[in-house]
Amino acid sequence: MKKNILFALIAMLSLLLAACGTSEKNEGTNGDNNDGESTEKKVLEMATSADFAPFESRNKDGEFIGFDIDLANYIADELGYELNIQDMKFDGLIGALQNDRVDMVLAGMSATEKRQKNVDFSTTYNRSGEMFVTLKDAGIEKVEDLEGKTVGVQLGTIQQEGAEKIQEDIVDFEMKTVDSGQVLIQELKSNRIDVAYMDKAVAKGYIKEQDLFGFDDPTSSSPGMAVAFPKGSELVDEVNAILKEAEENGKLQELKDKWLEEEE
Repeated sequence: MKKNILFALIAMLSLLLAACGTSEKNEGTNGDNNDGESTEKKVLEMATSADFAPFESRNKDGEFIGFDIDLANYIADELGYELNIQDMKFDGLIGALQNDRVDMVLAGMSATEKRQKNVDFSTTYNRSGEMFVTLKDAGIEKVEDLEGKTVGVQLGTIQQEGAEKIQEDIVDFEMKTVDSGQVLIQELKSNRIDVAYMDKAVAKGYIKEQDLFGFDDPTSSSPGMAVAFPKGSELVDEVNAILKEAEENGKLQELKDKWLEEEE
């Protein structure tokens, strides 16, 4: 009988000690300061596709850089959030928003009518247009020269939609889809495609770096790039206000001067 009472007392004491230990651990990690106010920032989850320089890419240290990255950090700072960036394939970005895996997407994404059926967009923050990129001396200098050629596009992009429309309305060619702009240029230089169809700002970077040739697509009218959100997101109005302020205070122009070549 005495043994049973002793064991019961020991068990109760162990439980009390464990409870005290848990309480101390929680108090040390809850992010509160001495006044009881939280010091932790809320996290803003953003997705991008870091193969779209100068809008988003990685430097030699693996860090995200680019126009959209700077803009995202500016938005997060204005909202008082900590920014966390997830890198994924471009054609998976809309799905990430629909499944509430991220709060927003900045990835040079154009606010097309088709996409607006699935996600909400901010006001536009940039317009580039499209270009066709070829090897020098390829003899492809206008849309009509695409006849019978192989044109490469990035899967899920506005350029894929544009190429399909050109195929239907103007000239017949074979279209090849790939996962990224970098792969497009590799395919072009390896002669697996004749033409790469790309965003103009991105194309101009490759033309300069890789000594290529390009010409504007006269058939396209870009709807403009915008920040994408899950349907019904409360962030849309807040981000629109920040973008309006950034336009007025010169922040957007500062980012364009830093990352984007002047449009010819």
